[in-house]
Amino acid sequence: MAAPSFLGWDFSTQQLKVIAIDEHLRVIYEDNVNFDKDLPEFKTQGGAHVHGDRLTVTSPVLMWVKALDMILEKMKSSGFNFSQVRALSGAGQQHGSVYWKKGSIQILKNASPKLPLHQALKACFAISDSPIWMDSSTASQCSALENAVGGAQRLANITGSRAYERFTGNQIAKIYNQNPEVYAQTERISLVSSFAASLFLGAYAPIDYSDGSGMNLLQIWDKSWSASCLDACAPELVEKLGNPVPSHSVLGSISPYYIQRYGFSPDCKIVAFTGDNPASLAGMRLEEGDIAISLGTSDTLFLWIQEPTPALEGHILCNPVDSQTYMALLCFKNGSLMRERIRNECASGSWDEFSKALSSTVAGNNGNLGFYFDVMEITPEAVGVHRFNSDNQKVLNFPKEVEIRALIEGQFMAKRIHAEKLGYKVRTHSWTVFNFLDTSILRSSSAELLSNWWLPVSWLSACTGAWGCSSLSA
Repeated sequence: MAAPSFLGWDFSTQQLKVIAIDEHLRVIYEDNVNFDKDLPEFKTQGGAHVHGDRLTVTSPVLMWVKALDMILEKMKSSGFNFSQVRALSGAGQQHGSVYWKKGSIQILKNASPKLPLHQALKACFAISDSPIWMDSSTASQCSALENAVGGAQRLANITGSRAYERFTGNQIAKIYNQNPEVYAQTERISLVSSFAASLFLGAYAPIDYSDGSGMNLLQIWDKSWSASCLDACAPELVEKLGNPVPSHSVLGSISPYYIQRYGFSPDCKIVAFTGDNPASLAGMRLEEGDIAISLGTSDTLFLWIQEPTPALEGHILCNPVDSQTYMALLCFKNGSLMRERIRNECASGSWDEFSKALSSTVAGNNGNLGFYFDVMEITPEAVGVHRFNSDNQKVLNFPKEVEIRALIEGQFMAKRIHAEKLGYKVRTHSWTVFNFLDTSILRSSSAELLSNWWLPVSWLSACTGAWGCSSLSA
């Protein structure tokens, strides 16, 4: 008898990924569809359409559905045994929204297994291109929302974040303001995560607490929609959103469409999908006091906290693993590109030379400190390079080895300071997980450096797929 398996899906910006694991968490299958390369008919760049104003950024909804069709057909052709899948779950890029046209629930529920799903659902969306997290066209809606609830800090106290242009509530408000007829045609608004779950469920899946925290609409303390925020964005919004649910909820069994077309078992369960950042916290199995840092083009820090203090910088989200606790999220725009520039200027473009220079200086850099922002930073809002010597005097330059350590120490001290502002408390046995998307830091002698700021250091890697399903089997 074949062993049970679990599927994890990732509806990300540039591709759709799937991973299958067995009951021992061993990977037994993985695949992906790259939107630009494998679905050229949608004419995306990086999985998105950047509009003429350079502010509006969207992705075609049917591209995501067709990618699901493609990957399921690839799995079927490979002989994958769908009948042994006990449960599936997944993640979606945060903040993006999908607008289901009135009457779509019946089409979704009764989709013919003779047709690919993207053909069955081609008339189901009031907006064909969904606004996604890269969009920054809602400045006026952000101001209106903050004013409506009593200011930026008040909004952060309610929803975990001040108003951000990419957050879903402000995107909904823009659609209502500019296209009221489209809004009127919409019977359900999904996040990318709940949209993906809906495809498998054959019904509208609820938004989960954690991904719902990235909308500027959810009261994070009692896990319900904020009436004042909803009213500030659009009318009758609560009916279009539905009731939010815990991120680990079992939503029901898989749609008959997949049973008949692919041979899934009728007993296969759908676990609520969540956002990609919350899924990372769950997939890396962080616990209270843990903190994770992803080093890439931009740096992301996320952590599990019990008693958060919402601030004007950073985000507080409901914890996807434990609904009574929270996670904090901080984004730093000046990541690997900033480190690469200093490497090129101070280490002849060599990471080995960079590492040697870093090792040649002492922790604390003899009191020399630098802040390096080539582009306008998110946390904090600042730009430019600012260097200070041990007498706290601003200077124009440092020796090369001092510059390198000032860059790295400044970046990580900033991460710690802003994490503590959100409620993180450094404990003796706190663990730091580093997801090294940036090989510059992996190749440098960063373990010595980072252990001075985050103790002790644990080097872990984890995949985020199927995190909800594997817990279901426990």
